[in-house]
Amino acid sequence: MFDELGTKLEGALKKLRQRGVLTEPMIKEGLREVRRVLLEADVNFHVTRDFLGRVQERALGEQVLKAVSPGQQIVKIVHDELANLFGEGRPTLEKGPSSPTVILMVGLQGAGKTTTAAKLARRLGREGRTPMLAACDLQRPAAIEQLQTLGDQIGAEVFAGEFGGDPVATALAAVARAKESKHSVLIVDTAGRLQIDETLMDELGRVRDAVRPAEILLVADAMTGQEAVTIAKGFDEALGVTGVVMTKMDGDARGGAALSIRGVTGRPIKFIGVGEGIDDLDAADPQRLAGRILQMGDVVGLVERAQVAIDEEEQAKLQQKMLGQGRFSLEDFLVAMRQIQKMGPLDQLMKLIPGMGRMKIPAANMDPKRFRHVEAIILSMTPEERRNPKLLNGSRRARIAKGSGRPVAEVNRLMKQFDEMQKFMKQMKGMMGGLGGGMPGMPFGR
Repeated sequence: MFDELGTKLEGALKKLRQRGVLTEPMIKEGLREVRRVLLEADVNFHVTRDFLGRVQERALGEQVLKAVSPGQQIVKIVHDELANLFGEGRPTLEKGPSSPTVILMVGLQGAGKTTTAAKLARRLGREGRTPMLAACDLQRPAAIEQLQTLGDQIGAEVFAGEFGGDPVATALAAVARAKESKHSVLIVDTAGRLQIDETLMDELGRVRDAVRPAEILLVADAMTGQEAVTIAKGFDEALGVTGVVMTKMDGDARGGAALSIRGVTGRPIKFIGVGEGIDDLDAADPQRLAGRILQMGDVVGLVERAQVAIDEEEQAKLQQKMLGQGRFSLEDFLVAMRQIQKMGPLDQLMKLIPGMGRMKIPAANMDPKRFRHVEAIILSMTPEERRNPKLLNGSRRARIAKGSGRPVAEVNRLMKQFDEMQKFMKQMKGMMGGLGGGMPGMPFGR
């Protein structure tokens, strides 16, 4: 997410960051480079101009020019103004005057509206709310079936209309059903088109007037660049959008649309789709997004992923074995590795750790195939070998290599890394003992 934009902005700000003294010409030259990067990333011209005007005004202030580290001060100014482009404060979903709170999902066909509706239901369910989904895109049978399949996947009830039916009547019936079954939120998936047209807007307007939603969320495809900004403006003028969900931010999007939408429409980005998984929907916190763009990491985002993916019971067992008993088998290693995999691609996780985004880590070390190779090697061992790796002599390692389809050298490398990890665990156990028997209340990995 924002990879290309972040890398180029980092390059543009590097010279300013490294200088001990900054003059006005130096600052203006550096900001000209920032301007070029933003325009290349497809940020709206007017948004770019206003953004750089605010940055320059603050950067040329007396406090910055005389600061101990003026370069770092300018980076902070850029960070703050990037955050302002996304909005002020963390966006929240409005609650309706009575239950259920109705959220209307709108957008063009292919933007990921139906999937995003299910992702949002999943997220709200984790927050303790009871969402229900309504399939009101009655022009495509596939849309109804897709929402029902996703509903089954996340355990959410889906109220579906009939193909070719009246979306307004279906939406009203869904509200009645949600009230009857005491659901706190109703997420309404609506029809889309390949482009904005009067028929679509008329239909969506009638659905809006019938169900009176607390939120009208536009689902916009980040891959469409500035076209997404034009689409957002069109939907907002016709329906009064309350917020935007940017999808496909994990793809090749240059990031300009996400930075431009609020500046052009005044509507905040509330969520960002960061992957195809049902849990890959992040809250669009302005400060955290600005930090990601400037490769400062996002610790909160990392913790949120861990909370969703990691099994607390397994986590407690690993902690006890690693820090309490000082034992850590290959079976435990496999469990830990699988939990990390659930959090997402390793290259994405590294970018959430402060400072890691700027490090040049070989692509081979981030290859998800390496996880699968390690898994294949461990699963090619007998249970006894996984529990007691000291049994792995030369002939056993050759057998494991053959069974996993990996070279013997790779098996040997894994065992060497595992031995080093075990030594580290013993050292940790000794340190914990010296501190009075360890910290049993501290969850592993945090």
